[in-house]
Amino acid sequence: MADVRFISSSIVQAANYRASGDRIELTPWDIRLLPIGHIQKGLLFPKPKPLQEKETENTLIQHLKTSLSHTLDYFPLLTGRLATTEYEDDTISFFIDCNNSGALFIHAAADGVTISDIIKPVYVPLIIHSFFPLNGLKNYEGITNPLLGIQITDLTNGVFIGCTINHAVADGTSFWHFFNSWSEISDGSIHLSKPPVFQRWFPDGTDLPIRIAQSCVKQINEDFILPPLQERVFHFTEKNIAKLKAKANAEIGTHNISFLQALLSHIWRSVIRNKNYDPNEETNHRVVVGARQRLQELPDMYFGNALLGEAVSMKAKELLGQGIGNVASQMKKIIATITEETFKKFLKSWPVSPKLVTMGSMTNNALVTSSSPRFNMYGNDFGWGKPIAIRSGSANKFDGKITLFCGAEKGSIDIEACLSPMTLEGMANDKEFMDTVQV
Repeated sequence: MADVRFISSSIVQAANYRASGDRIELTPWDIRLLPIGHIQKGLLFPKPKPLQEKETENTLIQHLKTSLSHTLDYFPLLTGRLATTEYEDDTISFFIDCNNSGALFIHAAADGVTISDIIKPVYVPLIIHSFFPLNGLKNYEGITNPLLGIQITDLTNGVFIGCTINHAVADGTSFWHFFNSWSEISDGSIHLSKPPVFQRWFPDGTDLPIRIAQSCVKQINEDFILPPLQERVFHFTEKNIAKLKAKANAEIGTHNISFLQALLSHIWRSVIRNKNYDPNEETNHRVVVGARQRLQELPDMYFGNALLGEAVSMKAKELLGQGIGNVASQMKKIIATITEETFKKFLKSWPVSPKLVTMGSMTNNALVTSSSPRFNMYGNDFGWGKPIAIRSGSANKFDGKITLFCGAEKGSIDIEACLSPMTLEGMANDKEFMDTVQV
């Protein structure tokens, strides 16, 4: 497959910026993510029909740049940079300097590459990683690099819009809040239907800004070597998901297991079954729990990070010896322990004993699930129709990364699994698993 050809690169600033010296303090949720990579998600669209007739590609690029500039009026932190203050006691604090330094905007082309080349192969083509800007950067590098990068990649019969946002300033909910807002403005809206809220909330008694020891920052420079990996998208229809949910509930005589708990348990069992774990080996499935619905001080439109990861742990023989009902029940119990008080306790205790998230800390015999099928992904219409596929970039990928997307059809879910080639091959031959997958 052809390489990506870069056509132009520019910096896009907010259209109506007024210098105010605004700064946004990072919360413990934000700071702990400094050592890992950005969020990278992108949408694949058919090529707009006018572009196939008389208009030039430059018309589309200029429209997207202009609409991005107007959208950034509502998201001033995305045109800023991370900044630090160092103190005499060998501590350091981080904040966002909303200085309108601008977002990165790249126009590129994948000559000869079609939509089918992207969505038809069994395994996700590696070229997709080249459809995203700011590759290979860690969040702390937002001090000298843009916090937002956009890349528009022209295909023979399609357009891919790749978006990279620094994970220290936004979680998945905020990522799609921005993406939805940009498409809304691009499609002709003058004002946003859901304006973001940037006001940070800290428990009473929190010393601001939050300082961490310079020695803690040394955790940032982590050498993490990836083994050979492949990615595959598994598609689950609404009907098959309903069957998994019904099976999980029937196995343990309840009606309380959710469709997502049943689906994630099903995937976890297949991965471990095909990794050939020792029966007594402990396995972990780390799920992300959001704070917005649990912490009343946070508004729904809060823009930033507001989540915690929690691990469900089981020995391989327990995981595989029980049905998905028992596994899903264990997952449900763990998630239920994450309450409003849990989040408040974390925010109070973290500054006393800060611990940063590293790639190594996430990957210990673990599956890590990120993103959510509840995000509005296929509703993004920039003015020429809705997307036909969603893909992610190379950031934060490791053996065991599971990314959730909503499917194109109502109620369906796509699972993007990043695993060793051997594990993915085993799952492809796993009848119990593949009988629930639409190929």
